[in-house]
Amino acid sequence: MESTKESDLVTAVLMYAIRCLAEGDHVALQNMKFGPREIEALREMNVSDLYRVESLRAHCLDIALNRQVYWPMIDHLRVQRESEETLQSLIAADAPHEMLLILFGLNARDYGRLRRTLSVSPSVGRPPEADEESSHRLWQAWSSRVDGETTGLLAPKDYLELHRETGVPMRAIWNLTQRWAQYGNLTGQNDDGAAQVGDDG
Repeated sequence: MESTKESDLVTAVLMYAIRCLAEGDHVALQNMKFGPREIEALREMNVSDLYRVESLRAHCLDIALNRQVYWPMIDHLRVQRESEETLQSLIAADAPHEMLLILFGLNARDYGRLRRTLSVSPSVGRPPEADEESSHRLWQAWSSRVDGETTGLLAPKDYLELHRETGVPMRAIWNLTQRWAQYGNLTGQNDDGAAQVGDDG
């Protein structure tokens, strides 16, 4: 017999209640208004009983939404979803592992797995370098976002914006901005006014 949405709901709650009973979480059972008689009946249930629930077309549950819990949960899920989407976009743009380790704590194994999942070609040879004009554009865009941040680090989304605005490869963006921050070069200029591009190795 095909299960109904009502039976699916009851089965899920009963499975949760059985697990609470097995783990001795009587507070959770009390919060669901399971009394001594209901708990005793729960002890007697077996797997076959759970299959028989599929015939139900009504449920015995009194369900109410707790908005004080619901909205923080939704906000947390949204933040997590956006973070994962940003991470995938950075990997698709060939962001280096060092960058994602610092920004997301992403280990080398997961980095490699995500690159394969997103079909990002392996990096071969030296990372691409930015020419002087591109470096100036990058510095102007980066320095306007740093705004006194001594580490020179930006939010992950900001690196994607730099990539889209300047057209500079992601690896070059990371190498240059890290170098500027490391040497305290928040002007992006050397004495003769040229951007400090240098060796990106």
